[in-house]
Amino acid sequence: MTTYDDQNIFAKILRGEIPNFTVYEDDDTLCFMDIMPRTKGHCLVIPKTPCVNLLDASPAQLAACMKTANLVANAAKTAFAADGVTLWQFSEAAGGQEVFHLHFHIHPRHAGVPITGPGVMGDMDEIKANAEKIKAVLDR
Repeated sequence: MTTYDDQNIFAKILRGEIPNFTVYEDDDTLCFMDIMPRTKGHCLVIPKTPCVNLLDASPAQLAACMKTANLVANAAKTAFAADGVTLWQFSEAAGGQEVFHLHFHIHPRHAGVPITGPGVMGDMDEIKANAEKIKAVLDR
């Protein structure tokens, strides 16, 4: 099992050391836009407490993340007039995990439109605008 590194990018985001486009925040979780989006509206839900992944998460961390994922996924589906939503979680390097802080990817999906490939930096203005679309639905 990977040991938690408090210098990972998501820990730095939580400490305010790295900017982000926040979509939703409560006492236990933060949801923000992925800067390498693979769908319009691609965002991430993380717990505010240290946790490497699903394999070491507490039931409380998982419950808090799922509550936020449910809320934001519904808002993102509405905001982008999506046909559905894909939720991803990767645990450990062999499972595809790259940032070792528990996180869930929310992808609004449209029928017949594939998820794009990884590793492409998005347009920050578009990402910000997409965050605002989701937040507008959440604020209703």
